[in-house]
Amino acid sequence: MNDIERIQELEITLAHQEQQIADLSEMMILQGREVSKLQRMLERLQSKFESFENDAADGGEAPKNATEFAAQNKPPHY
Repeated sequence: MNDIERIQELEITLAHQEQQIADLSEMMILQGREVSKLQRMLERLQSKFESFENDAADGGEAPKNATEFAAQNKPPHY
């Protein structure tokens, strides 16, 4: 293998590595967005859970299941 072939081989390898780095960077960005989304969802769920706990502590009975929750929180037109 002469020097020209060797340099070409190195350039090809470098190009592949640059593409892999770009792909991994894009994946990291997408995963970071997903993690942020999941954190916001978790915070909302934690807030809802705490409100249920506060309702129970204030003397109101927390609903035991989705049917009881719906019955306790009927829309005003019912």
